[in-house]
Amino acid sequence: MSDSRTAAVPEQHPYHGQRIAFLTQHGKERVVAPILADMLGCRVERIGGFDTDQLGTFTRDIPRYGKQLEAARRKARIAMELSGASLGLASEGSFGPDPHTGLFPWNIEVMLLIDEVRNIEQVGIYQGPASNDHAWIVTWAELEEFAARIGFPEQHLVLRPSSENNPRLRKGLADWPSLKTAFAWAKQVSSAETRIFVERDLRAHGHPERMVNIGRAALNLAEKLASLCPHCATPGFSAAETVAGLHCAECGLPTREYRAEIWKCLRCEHRETRKRSDGVMTADPVSCGYCNP
Repeated sequence: MSDSRTAAVPEQHPYHGQRIAFLTQHGKERVVAPILADMLGCRVERIGGFDTDQLGTFTRDIPRYGKQLEAARRKARIAMELSGASLGLASEGSFGPDPHTGLFPWNIEVMLLIDEVRNIEQVGIYQGPASNDHAWIVTWAELEEFAARIGFPEQHLVLRPSSENNPRLRKGLADWPSLKTAFAWAKQVSSAETRIFVERDLRAHGHPERMVNIGRAALNLAEKLASLCPHCATPGFSAAETVAGLHCAECGLPTREYRAEIWKCLRCEHRETRKRSDGVMTADPVSCGYCNP
């Protein structure tokens, strides 16, 4: 994903001046709204009145509604229903092991826009490393050390007595007095020698790393929406598939790395094959079936 913003002229964009309903209760609009306003000329309006935790929580007390994209779609639809807007926006995040080694925490952020007038959906994605540390502690000194190491109080915390899945929990801990009170509570409901489970609060407003990644997903979405179909001017004309066959830098033979992108319109049948947008001209020999069989 590029860090530079697309040179679209907002006044010429179909979403210029349009209202986009964004269902969030964790402050995501602070990073999302300026990006979409700058690149598309639209107005992102935060929609309240619905507890998005009902669709799933990072603290595992409420299972997520469907898969990641399904949960985002449900949120966007709720935003449209509550606001009467024809454009709905939603964000959904997940954490798991990294796809390369499986050893490190990995954050995937999805940003979905639904356009009911044009009957299209566009998805922005960012994925990369993001911390989701946890620890078992017994003493206040251990909790202090953990909290200081992970950047508390900017990074919020969650405490559970006895078990990492104990339904009794204290979350949203964002200052030292609250943390000390929660620790005393956890010790009281546990036996003296029982360990307490402490973890990062993964909700966006309490996880600075994740909030940055949400902004990156919003930028990816805005870059896609800023691109209009050359045939029908529908927003979201972007790469949807890749074509393998990038030539090896060593032997010149085609590899499994992609050499081109197929750009598609979300609404009409128009499609174009374009060179890789990242400027890579040759493949690393490690991906070559001849040089590295």
